[in-house]
Amino acid sequence: MNYNILIVDDEVGILDALSATLQDEGYNTLTAVSGNDALKCIQDNDVNLVLLDVRLPDIDGVEVLRKLKETEPDIPVIMISGNATISIAVESTKLGAYDFIEKPFSPIEKILITIKQAIERYQLEQENKTFRSRELQKYSMVGKSPAALYLYEQILKAAPSKGRVLITGENGTGKELVARAIHQQSNRSSGHFIEINCAAIPQELIESELFGHEKGSFTGAGNRRIGKFELANSGTLFLDEIGDMSLSAQSKVLRAIEEGEVQRIGGTRTIKLDVRIISATNKNLEKEIEKGQFRQDLYYRLNVVPITVPSLRERKEDVPILAQHFLEQFCSENGKPLKRISQSALNMLMEYNWPGNIRELRNIVERLIIMVDADTIDTTHVLFAIHIDRRQIVELEPKSMKDMLDEYEKKIILAELDANDGNVSQTARKLNIDRANLYRKLRTYGIVKAEE
Repeated sequence: MNYNILIVDDEVGILDALSATLQDEGYNTLTAVSGNDALKCIQDNDVNLVLLDVRLPDIDGVEVLRKLKETEPDIPVIMISGNATISIAVESTKLGAYDFIEKPFSPIEKILITIKQAIERYQLEQENKTFRSRELQKYSMVGKSPAALYLYEQILKAAPSKGRVLITGENGTGKELVARAIHQQSNRSSGHFIEINCAAIPQELIESELFGHEKGSFTGAGNRRIGKFELANSGTLFLDEIGDMSLSAQSKVLRAIEEGEVQRIGGTRTIKLDVRIISATNKNLEKEIEKGQFRQDLYYRLNVVPITVPSLRERKEDVPILAQHFLEQFCSENGKPLKRISQSALNMLMEYNWPGNIRELRNIVERLIIMVDADTIDTTHVLFAIHIDRRQIVELEPKSMKDMLDEYEKKIILAELDANDGNVSQTARKLNIDRANLYRKLRTYGIVKAEE
């Protein structure tokens, strides 16, 4: 990549010498002899780094730096001066200057190394921004149904507060997305979002995961481990599947919340905490309390702000929007041209009961993107994708497998007949079945015979 460096100095000799040196190093250079010229140059060009003299004929370099950081905060600026004071250097640093170098540049290698390091950091920051943007898109929430809009409203209210949040809902509804959205819209968004799945970690290791341990504190503890609570300091700790945590671990989590501090297993040092806790579960914790499997005092500590995530059955009008979102995501991730979903296929997705909620829809769309070669996903593809796991059909409704398949086959035929204006021959070709076989199915399902 060719980087564009703007050199701002009212001494033409320095401009020419620096420009020639940097061009020899493979950089593209732009020059300006005043502060206003520099600001205009940055506005009109793609500038990756600025070498900025403190003393300029119109406005001084510190003021140029201040204005530049208001509009282009990411561009690294290296201040240069022949007779600057310490106070100017300190002020420049506070305003965001990357470094401060005195003239004359001897040896010249010093400024070349500083430029190289500044550009490397700039490049790393841009890559991190791109990564964070992709991550945010990956975890973005989609939907316009009343249930979804109400959920967004709850998130917006809960996010700025310090209150602990308990998220409940069926598996696959997107409880983690809600937790991440709360974190991103809170004043802790610059801190870490640390997640731990309480159901996925063996109970004998959960305390080590949460609080950490010192080397040699137990058999197998070969190295010190930093716990999730400590990692989440100044940020958010997401305790997923909190209902599956052991009573022993629950008591220690309660103590950490009440005292605002933890100790690593085998350690003696107390670690102060500033952590916001968001929990999630698909269990009814009040019933778990009645069964003696969840601590009531911990429940009340966690359940300051309760948020319930609706199932996909409660927001079916969001299915087309979600399907399109996943379609675009997986086509991009798999390097495939963007496919489309026919209206009849969308109707079938809308009619499905979604026992696995949004996670199931996501998996089915990904399956369709990978397995379907056609540009358009139609009802036959959807039927196959949904019923590839036959167990889901049994759980969907109290009907036999044959009844379910017959019902969907009938819907497919009706949809294709409608798409082909009732033409049986065209419908048979579209469904890739013999016309006589299609006629038999029309009679079997009691469909009025269409006109040829």
